[in-house]
Amino acid sequence: MGDGRTTYLLIDGENIDATLGGSILGRRPRPEERPRWERLLQFAEERWGQPASGLFFLAANNELPMPFVQALLAMGFRPIPLTGGPNEKVVDIAIQRTLVELRHHEADVVLVSNDGDFVEQAADLLDGRRLGLMGFAEFRNSAFADLTERGLEFFDLEYDVAAFNSPLPRVRIIPIDEFDPAQFL
Repeated sequence: MGDGRTTYLLIDGENIDATLGGSILGRRPRPEERPRWERLLQFAEERWGQPASGLFFLAANNELPMPFVQALLAMGFRPIPLTGGPNEKVVDIAIQRTLVELRHHEADVVLVSNDGDFVEQAADLLDGRRLGLMGFAEFRNSAFADLTERGLEFFDLEYDVAAFNSPLPRVRIIPIDEFDPAQFL
């Protein structure tokens, strides 16, 4: 597989969960409505033909969610539970630091988030390596659009990655070649 490189998949689980619940479903997602996280690793490996290492960042607030952590470990992710001060966005800080550190590694990166807080660090990684952004197209921070011209690839969690077991109630612009009237009848 590949040329000895690794793809690091950095997951901002809070951002994806908040977007799914607050903007798509309008309520807290039920477990069966959440992404099948293992599909993200599989997609990244297949897409770029090399091993993927998943880092799942989560705010632990001094409580380790053991059932979720164990599930992540079983799927092959490395959970990174974080805590900090009351006004610190610990997940964002950790992902930003990881993106900066990755500049010193021969690796490709897929960031799983819609959050614009990572645009600057992501832009610095467009140095010849492959860089992907995985999220929901209609909620992707618009600042990432400029980076697509420099090589950033975008992968939609539902339509490209097939991370969900059932269709989400999303409203999106549909390319005519993909339009299926049966979906609306």
